[in-house]
Amino acid sequence: MKAEGEKNGYEVLITSGGMDPARQKDQVKDFIIKKVSAIILCPCDARSIGTSIIEANEAGIPVFTADTGCLDPKAKIVTHVATDNYLGGKQAGQAMVEALRGKGTVAIIDHPEVESVILRTKGFREVLNDAKGLKIVADLPGGAERDKSYKTAQDILEKNPDLAGIFCINDPTAFGAVAAVEKAGRQGKIKIVSFDGMPEAKKAIKDGKIFAEPIQYPDKIGTITVQSIEKYLAGEKPEAKILIPSALYTKEMADKDDSVK
Repeated sequence: MKAEGEKNGYEVLITSGGMDPARQKDQVKDFIIKKVSAIILCPCDARSIGTSIIEANEAGIPVFTADTGCLDPKAKIVTHVATDNYLGGKQAGQAMVEALRGKGTVAIIDHPEVESVILRTKGFREVLNDAKGLKIVADLPGGAERDKSYKTAQDILEKNPDLAGIFCINDPTAFGAVAAVEKAGRQGKIKIVSFDGMPEAKKAIKDGKIFAEPIQYPDKIGTITVQSIEKYLAGEKPEAKILIPSALYTKEMADKDDSVK
């Protein structure tokens, strides 16, 4: 975003909501007071962020969402740019079916506050529901964070001694799950499928700690979002939704990936 914006003469101000919807609302208010030309949001909470977007709408500031969207129908978004999370969820489901050879019990470590994760789990569930030999026995929140997901995974493992697989909605979640599985001495017995494409996760796939994961292209999301702003401010009408396909990353790919050390 910074590179694309600066290339075209825009100053890009970046803040982080840090998973805190109230903090993010304050940040939006600050941007409105500064009378910025446009606001890009990665909502911490897909529903509650709607009121902040409406405030920006009323102030005449165009709002764009990136990576995860807003679920408030009253909030007006010019363009939403994101991974095709529904497709990625289906890819994750297909990876789990392959990992477990179509049989076994599966848990989801979730983060349903954000729209992107809702789409991921929707796609994942649809694939597993079609695979008659697989059953989802738990769906618990992990906050999209390593430490919280570690505790969630421990709880799932204690209550499900025959668990065969865990779907983690992002890589920090997967790192927590991997640690819990290793502490329980059940590595090799439980297949973990993640979602993201962080370097640490690619290494974990190469090492066999994570089975596979759909990977995202955040550089494309950032660049295309700023390009959509440029079109809008130039009087053009950008597309309302731009989805970037994810790609399933496997151990075979990791073994050939020179960037994985």
